[in-house]
Amino acid sequence: MRSTEPRTRRQRVLLAELEELFLAEGFVSFTLDDLAAELRCSKTTLYALAPSKEQLAVKVVAHFFKGAAERIEAQVADIDDAAAAVRTYLAGVSAELDRASTAFMTDVEKFEPARAVYALNSDAAARRIRQFIADGVEQGVFRDTHADAIAEMAGILVEAIQSGVVGMRARTTDAEAFEALAELLLNGLRVGLSH
Repeated sequence: MRSTEPRTRRQRVLLAELEELFLAEGFVSFTLDDLAAELRCSKTTLYALAPSKEQLAVKVVAHFFKGAAERIEAQVADIDDAAAAVRTYLAGVSAELDRASTAFMTDVEKFEPARAVYALNSDAAARRIRQFIADGVEQGVFRDTHADAIAEMAGILVEAIQSGVVGMRARTTDAEAFEALAELLLNGLRVGLSH
């Protein structure tokens, strides 16, 4: 079975360059000719990454979200305290999404296959948050009162952020929405929190 990952150093470099370009400017308006000129390569070189512009866009979007997830997981890997893990995890999500321009996020929202990649990653984030909340209850740093309901609501909020509902209604970026979610969760769950 043929690998879907770039196999050569040049392909890995091109994928990273495409990611930076797409994060800065979006991807819908580019043609393959535009991309080849921008990256100073041939269209054949781009076709070696993916057989069409649409599949190339999906590959780059998936590359971004996969890399973001790996970087965020590395940040929380050695954190035992659930409250610190929630804060660090959601700050990581916010920082990664902050790299994405409005044009990129708009293109992801408009292009169903890219939107599906984002939704898949949002589902994974919601599962991680639910696990952090369960861990926090077990550790005694989060209140057990309604913890399951709060975890489910957090999952719903992650979906609402990903779908654009929160951004549209609150006039905020996804990065800012994830920061707000961290505040909401930590202030609502902490045992003995006094302000």
